[in-house]
Amino acid sequence: MAALDKKIPPLVLLGAAAAGMWGLSMVLPGFALPNALRLLTAMILLVAGDGVCLAGVVEFSRARTSVDPRKPEASSSLVTSGIYSVTRNPMYVGFTSILLAWAAWLSSPWSLLIVGAFVVYLDRFQIQPEERALEEIFGHIFADYCRKVRRWI
Repeated sequence: MAALDKKIPPLVLLGAAAAGMWGLSMVLPGFALPNALRLLTAMILLVAGDGVCLAGVVEFSRARTSVDPRKPEASSSLVTSGIYSVTRNPMYVGFTSILLAWAAWLSSPWSLLIVGAFVVYLDRFQIQPEERALEEIFGHIFADYCRKVRRWI
């Protein structure tokens, strides 16, 4: 299945997952939750997700390294500061939080299946290939970093 490695840009995958979640919410029953609760939960998860994504982008910008996840071999430096001292993949954690916000807004427990599939796909076909490339570039420094910081959270 290496043919799928780093082929779908994560933002495209995020959009596809969100569309699939919406589709499921239209055909399968959801929870009848008060709008205020849906809005509050969705906003908390959305703000958290956006903040984590932004923190990742800021650290990459400070390090002046590539943000393109399809080309990890273009990385000029290994970013381990800021949010990267908490998670190796803050942008993907943020995307997952954004999808959870969408699921909360949709009040669709079924849409959580798509969130799970999103995480599994990213882990297998995006993160693992990225990490193999980073280990080739940065060697034991990256391996040490992986021992200290979790892949997700």
